[in-house]
Amino acid sequence: MSDRRRLVLASQSPARLGLLRQAGLAPEVIVSGVDEDAVTAPTPAELAKALAEAKASVVAARPDTKGALVVGCDSVLELDGRALGKPADAEEATARWKDMRGRAGVLQTGHCVYDTLSGRHTAATASTVVRFGEPSDAEIAAYVASGEPLHVAGAFTLDGRSAPFIEGIEGDHGNVIGLSLPMLRRLLAELGVGITELWAN
Repeated sequence: MSDRRRLVLASQSPARLGLLRQAGLAPEVIVSGVDEDAVTAPTPAELAKALAEAKASVVAARPDTKGALVVGCDSVLELDGRALGKPADAEEATARWKDMRGRAGVLQTGHCVYDTLSGRHTAATASTVVRFGEPSDAEIAAYVASGEPLHVAGAFTLDGRSAPFIEGIEGDHGNVIGLSLPMLRRLLAELGVGITELWAN
């Protein structure tokens, strides 16, 4: 019987789950159900952190997560000082891409870890600069028609169909996909947990 701590991901994101699994972790997924529109903060970076804390705290408070380490994350794209989450519809996704092309934005991902054994938690935001290419109107229309941008923060993702429209990034690649593993390691360490202790056998 392993004494490895139970790890719970408070997110329905397949990309986040995939990143954790690739890093040797085996989290359970429990979706928080937090109303993201009800969470506000003065800056995009603070908003991302507040959303991550909200998600993690809701799941950490559940009786069935007692003793677990709960990880919450949320991402927004900061452009012109605004926090851009998932676009509401195809029209908004199209306008967003026309606004982003040829420019750079900052992908802000909030991370929060709750240790339900100690009752302690810690949180921080990781920031990665994303430089967008200049897709044509036809390419944007085709991308929006694929449906992908409606399901991801900022209306783009590095590991999907929009990858050819992104010229480069400055910072952690995983952070743009949805979770910074180096940030997670640091937050776990603050709570006295080594990430290698959580590796699945």
